[in-house]
Amino acid sequence: MTYHQFRTSFHGLSVFSTRDVAKLFPDFDSRRLVEWQQKGYLKKLVNKWYLFSDIAMDDFLRYRISNCLYRPSYISLESALSHYNLIPEGVYTIQNITTRKTILYETAIGSFQYRNIKSGVFFGYQVDRINNLPVLMADPEKAILDFLYLTPRIKTMADMEGLRLNIAELNNNIDWGKLEKYTACFESAVLNKRIELLKKLKTHADAIRNRK
Repeated sequence: MTYHQFRTSFHGLSVFSTRDVAKLFPDFDSRRLVEWQQKGYLKKLVNKWYLFSDIAMDDFLRYRISNCLYRPSYISLESALSHYNLIPEGVYTIQNITTRKTILYETAIGSFQYRNIKSGVFFGYQVDRINNLPVLMADPEKAILDFLYLTPRIKTMADMEGLRLNIAELNNNIDWGKLEKYTACFESAVLNKRIELLKKLKTHADAIRNRK
């Protein structure tokens, strides 16, 4: 098989695994992958996952890759909060939620972190499609809850203020009824306290804005 034939078959996926190759070409010689890496056609990531070197990298592709490398998983925490403009900082490490063990992958194209959460609260994500490729991204409400649940340093109002959350986005794009419904599923007294701090932060910011 020539590289051109291989590229035609898999380029639309952007990122692919040896399992994908075996399904389509059961007799494929895996030594070709090593050869094509050496020639700069491919980049090896982790867990037998590969990326075509000529594909332009962007946030969507990083999100897609993060979904693929470790399953089941969805993008959440600071990565999703940044995606929804709920925090001011961009995030270099793509952060995900999984029901498997916590793990960090360092790859040629960036870092991918996966944080464990119990299976009963592995929900609250949506499937977005770009170029017919799916990306699993937490709802903004679930991203907030995942972050607060997994961030033990948040204990006081000063800690909550230190997150520098975008209050305008909290007002405009958060469904507070959904957030409370999701919160109940965690059955966590600590998370409930952090949500109360978040509500106080929002109320305080609203009061200041109304006085202006």
